[in-house]
Amino acid sequence: MKAEEFDRKFDAGEDITSALDLSQAKRYHSEQKTISIDLPVWMLEWIEQEADRLGITPQSIIQTSLAEHLAIHKPT
Repeated sequence: MKAEEFDRKFDAGEDITSALDLSQAKRYHSEQKTISIDLPVWMLEWIEQEADRLGITPQSIIQTSLAEHLAIHKPT
């Protein structure tokens, strides 16, 4: 597919994924690293209760909370 056709399809909102090589595609900042963290029992219990209430994992609660905090207090 020529660049002009690609641009036209993209601009028209058409599906162009068949023209892309996604075999090496990566999500930005998607690499993960495992850490270990010690939490007071009461805090872990609260996290687990909130996770149960929302139907998600405690890990998701912790990740979301950290992401929200960092979005507000973004390091310079």
